Amino acid sequence: MPQVPQTIDALAVRTWCGLALQALGRAREEIDAINVYPVADGDTGTNLYLTVESAVAAVEAVFAGHEAAGRDAGGADGDGVRPTLAEAVRAMAHGALIGARGNSGTILAQLLRGMAQVLAADSESAHADGSGLRLALRRAADSAREAVAHPVEGTVLTVASAAADAANGAEGDCGVVARAAYDGARAALAATPGQLAALERAGVVDAGGRGLVAVLAALVQTFTGEAPKAGAVASAAPGSVAPVSAPARVDDRADAQAAGQAHGEACEEGGPAYEVIYLLEADDTAVARLRARLDGLGDSLVVVGGDGLWNVHVHVDDAGAAVEAGVEAGRPYRIRITHFGAGDAHMAGAGRPPRERAPRAVVAVVPGEGLAGLYTEAGATTVLARPGEPPASGELVEAVRRAHAREVVLLPNDADLRHTAAAAAEQARAEGVRVALIPTRSAVQGIAALAVHEPGRRFDEDVVAMTSAAGATRHAEVVIAERESWTMAGICQAGDVLGLIDGDVAVIGSDVTITAATVVDRMLAAGGEMVTLVLGDEAPEDISDHIDARVRESYLAVDTVVYRGGRQGAVLLIGVE
Repeated sequence: MPQVPQTIDALAVRTWCGLALQALGRAREEIDAINVYPVADGDTGTNLYLTVESAVAAVEAVFAGHEAAGRDAGGADGDGVRPTLAEAVRAMAHGALIGARGNSGTILAQLLRGMAQVLAADSESAHADGSGLRLALRRAADSAREAVAHPVEGTVLTVASAAADAANGAEGDCGVVARAAYDGARAALAATPGQLAALERAGVVDAGGRGLVAVLAALVQTFTGEAPKAGAVASAAPGSVAPVSAPARVDDRADAQAAGQAHGEACEEGGPAYEVIYLLEADDTAVARLRARLDGLGDSLVVVGGDGLWNVHVHVDDAGAAVEAGVEAGRPYRIRITHFGAGDAHMAGAGRPPRERAPRAVVAVVPGEGLAGLYTEAGATTVLARPGEPPASGELVEAVRRAHAREVVLLPNDADLRHTAAAAAEQARAEGVRVALIPTRSAVQGIAALAVHEPGRRFDEDVVAMTSAAGATRHAEVVIAERESWTMAGICQAGDVLGLIDGDVAVIGSDVTITAATVVDRMLAAGGEMVTLVLGDEAPEDISDHIDARVRESYLAVDTVVYRGGRQGAVLLIGVE
């Protein structure tokens, strides 16, 4: 048997996140099928999966950053360079927070945040033992309950509390504690139908609690090397619980949804019509006022996060008022509004005929609000990728669903998103959509591809033309170095201006405008007909005028076009066609 950790360290966190994602992937459809509370929208399993997928991406990014730093310091390949436990759990919690979806996903994000608060308390510690894990599970359950405006028993909150209670009585290493938490959670999950009438009528256990059991099973596997057998349930109440490996009799999903919609104020006729979710940058005082206001607007209110960044989830009738409340509190973004029963991707359609699919659509990842507007005007469905927050494959799949077309061209516009986009394309194909992935590595290549897009011609011909236009566009960016490191152009210091051409550092300078002009000169030395500039928020006011004048003076018949990208990470994006 391979060696397994006895304590929780950064590598154990990475392993747990990966195993949890696999477990939720296997259980996703089952969990979606038993989702009847608080709204029977059949997407709890998907939302939990997307939330953990975002956590996994954040943890992997931290490991990749440390490995890169090891190489920059002269190591052969970065082997042995790992983040601390504090860095890993903070990344996990932050990734879950920014990627949290739905009621259960938002609560799971707070559970992970609560664990991180305990495990990261000693920033210098390399690992935590069973005692630390017990405290982390307790803090997780308590903080999640505090985040929900009106906690309801028989939900994931009950399952989390039972897991923490069971762990509290376990003495031993992390494997012993994890097993106790898992067994306690399974017993509580099997008892949930007796606590919520909606679950009892539908003959199901709580969907969010079922997802948490899968996550805890992954924790057990992390520390024991074996996934727990699904058939047996802990004997916290001998003879009173049923196995949760087959947790529900779901003969008809419509029956389960109807049962859920008959229960509680969130599901009664005349109840809230919309689910509103957004990330919010705000201070604690403003969030306290926001909680009170949203509590008066609707129900299923969950506000999680801290340190200036929050994830807000609420069910309301007036979606605009919920968003306006966020604007008054701070800066809301990644706003997502779902109309229950209005033909959403996971809903039954509320009796209305399905909307006709468009023949073809383009789905593109864009790095800033300005470019999102430009792509949208050109007819594309966009996914916003904020600096340090790359979208998960689930977000791309949802964008393909929103596009609602028989044929879709997918533009990732980032070399690091190629595998994520490929996974999304495979998922969309499994749902019957014809998807072509064009491996664009920059938003300027996406602009070139979109410029030649013609929905009226044959799909294959359109894809070939768009691929050719993207491939003929060299891309560059101007960024500010965050730390000292080795580059293809020599050693750079923190604060230096870097000009990257086709992904490699080609110019190191001290002035943004001069560095950008040098990059354009090098690119045009190989020829070109058009220069595209996408200005970030930090770009100097006169940079586009300076480069345009230089191009007109030095290169005949070369045009310059300028767009404003907003908060896009890079100071400047450059494309040469």
